[in-house]
Amino acid sequence: MKFLEEKLEKQYGTKITKEIIEGYQTKRKTTLRINTIKSNIEEIKNELEKEKIEYETIKWSKEALIIKNADEKTIQEMEIYKNGKIYLQSLSSMLPPIILEPKEGTDILDMAAAPGGKTTQIAALTNNKAHITACEKNKIRAERLKYNVDKQGATCVFIMPKDSRFIDDFFSFDQILLDAPCSGSGTLDYNDANVEKYFTEQLIERSSKTQKTLLSKAIKLLKPGHEMVYSTCSILDCENEDVVSSVIKNGNIEIVPINFEGMEKLPILPTKISGTLCVKPTELYEGFFVAKIKRL
Repeated sequence: MKFLEEKLEKQYGTKITKEIIEGYQTKRKTTLRINTIKSNIEEIKNELEKEKIEYETIKWSKEALIIKNADEKTIQEMEIYKNGKIYLQSLSSMLPPIILEPKEGTDILDMAAAPGGKTTQIAALTNNKAHITACEKNKIRAERLKYNVDKQGATCVFIMPKDSRFIDDFFSFDQILLDAPCSGSGTLDYNDANVEKYFTEQLIERSSKTQKTLLSKAIKLLKPGHEMVYSTCSILDCENEDVVSSVIKNGNIEIVPINFEGMEKLPILPTKISGTLCVKPTELYEGFFVAKIKRL
């Protein structure tokens, strides 16, 4: 992964690059989100305690729990998992829906929705009272999305099995989440012998091109005066700040500075655009980038 380390070094410098690589080599803790459509925080905590499963809470989300003494397989065998009362989800991937601040009664578009963690989180954050359109172009992934939406009781979600780049411009939305397909540079497992086969310069270039097209489309579909979130599980500026900068130059959008309670607890990486957020890979977090954008 010499070419990636060179990229990181150029972007972040030697000290931070070393910390990122340590993050790649660390096994992440199991984390979950409590699905408030079907359950509540006290019920889930009681169920975990009954099974002697220890957990920690997170300052920036009441619904997020870090599991201290059980792996994903153990959680998947629990009834509260089987009936959709909890969802195994990384802490970093819970950030974009929270930063979006979705509202009840609004039309919301999730442009790349599968497998549905963020879609169902948006549904829960709006008490199942928004109108959510969830796009997924891949048939198998769309089926997985439907399974998770149904399992979690997110009845406010309409699944559109379509590439969101080709949604008719006739449609418009109050809020949009674009969690764009990316190289996955924030979630790499350095212990995986195959990582060098799939993580290539070509993947990064292809991802960046797709991201720019998707973000440009998102701006067109967003109602003037309204806000959207752009996110990736990459920590490379060519997939993050450079993509956002490519649409800023058109002049009809502005960055909304990200700020929420508990944000200071995150392992934050420096970014080239003030007000955006980039999270460093650690034992608790995947590498992740989030920008909040307003259409003028």
